[in-house]
Amino acid sequence: MEPSATPGVRWHAEPQRAAAAVLVLHGGQVEGVRPPGRWAPARLRMLPFVAALDRLARDRDVAVGEVVYRCRGWNGPRADAARDALTALERFAADRGPVPVVLVGHSMGGRAALRAAGHPSVAGVVALAPWWPQGEPCEQLAGRAVALVHGAADRVTDPIEARALALRARASGARVCGYSVPGGGHAMLRRAGDWHGAASRLALGVLGLATLPEPAAEALALRGADPRGLELPLPRG
Repeated sequence: MEPSATPGVRWHAEPQRAAAAVLVLHGGQVEGVRPPGRWAPARLRMLPFVAALDRLARDRDVAVGEVVYRCRGWNGPRADAARDALTALERFAADRGPVPVVLVGHSMGGRAALRAAGHPSVAGVVALAPWWPQGEPCEQLAGRAVALVHGAADRVTDPIEARALALRARASGARVCGYSVPGGGHAMLRRAGDWHGAASRLALGVLGLATLPEPAAEALALRGADPRGLELPLPRG
């Protein structure tokens, strides 16, 4: 069945009375003003995450959708992907009311999710190998849960840089945990099923609809400049 679409979102699960929602944001490019298209490799890479979320969210009245970008690039100060995420959140809130949302983003999509997390509907972010450069704001993450998953061998986005920003986000009032995938690369192909499962469990756990792994729950409870819980081993299965 083809997913239904509304402006800004392509829905895969859209219950009539959604109790919560998960929006998925795929990666992109540094620059690029053309639309990414339905068959963009970055989008296709996220479809297994959408499927895993849909399976876990089934019978829980959770809407699952993809943010539809106008442009394939971030495009400097325009921050187009973040603007598109905020537009999707605004439209969903206008349609459904105060429903809690978790954003799951990869690479550029992770940056967009983290930037848009200040929206009042956002309960948290699951950032997968995020492009999270130094200088990105963290204040908007105060009060949100942030789960970071990064491959230790990523050569596209820097896991060390991302952990430094995760620590700054914690100091800014975010609840943060981080997972490291030994040998994992940017495409999330090594141990792909573990990436899919972890992202789904973390997203629904942040929404209070699934049990968070104990190490993640303990890390999310830490405050201030405590560096623990940012390099947890990604669980198998």
